[in-house]
Amino acid sequence: MTGKTVLITGTSTGIGLETALGAARAGWRVVATMRDTGKADALNEAAAAARVTELIEVRRLDVTEPASVQECVSGVVTDHGALHAVINNAGSGHVGTLEVDGVEVARRVMEVNFFGVLNTTAAALPHLRATGGRVLAVSSVGGVVGQPFNEAYCAAKFAVEGYLEALAPVAAAVGVDVTLVEPGAVASEFVANVGLPDDRSAMAERLGPYATAMDAYLTRTAGAFATAQSAHDAAAVVVTALTSERPVLRVQTSDVARAFIGPKLADPDGSKVLGMTSAWIA
Repeated sequence: MTGKTVLITGTSTGIGLETALGAARAGWRVVATMRDTGKADALNEAAAAARVTELIEVRRLDVTEPASVQECVSGVVTDHGALHAVINNAGSGHVGTLEVDGVEVARRVMEVNFFGVLNTTAAALPHLRATGGRVLAVSSVGGVVGQPFNEAYCAAKFAVEGYLEALAPVAAAVGVDVTLVEPGAVASEFVANVGLPDDRSAMAERLGPYATAMDAYLTRTAGAFATAQSAHDAAAVVVTALTSERPVLRVQTSDVARAFIGPKLADPDGSKVLGMTSAWIA
């Protein structure tokens, strides 16, 4: 065991579940959180199969409820004596467009994907300062490149990227490292929960003038997800970032992800940006 404790949000499925397993295999004490602990069976069964049950405990945490976050973080520190890392993984997707969905949908997406990260990070930072710990966030290539019909989701991930990139040199000044992990297409239940109807004709009726473009987008996206990275492989990159002696600001989980953001992001590991902004507060 490393003797270190990590809190991970959104661990009932996908990258979060696999990250919890990977961190436990690496010897970390894992506090695996989820909004509904009744959905912990998959994680518990996988932990038993991996023989890491003793290193994983499930606790309730809803990233949209600051009181829930504070209660969970405080409980972890009380029970384990310290907190060494937090991995912000909880999130929700949405496919749609502004004229059809309205602004309130965007607010709800931002609440989970952006403010949820801030709620958890804010609660954890005093404890991470005490341990020289680190903050990680599972972002997305959608936090670098805006994608059609992912307006609200990309806006939230852009916000996460901007906020944590700006926070990174400030956090580093008090001994806390910040890392953004950017997956591309990942085969997980996340994709099934973006709110698309099964009936494309019903969707077309709802989308009206946007229906043709949406149909083309869905056809293209189905092809991209046919060769999606596994949640296990994406999580392995998260765990590497967690355990790295020299963490970088930004890391992609696959060559496909790196190629996708390449035309826009000419500083793939964030070192140039941090080198510049860190000097501003030196």
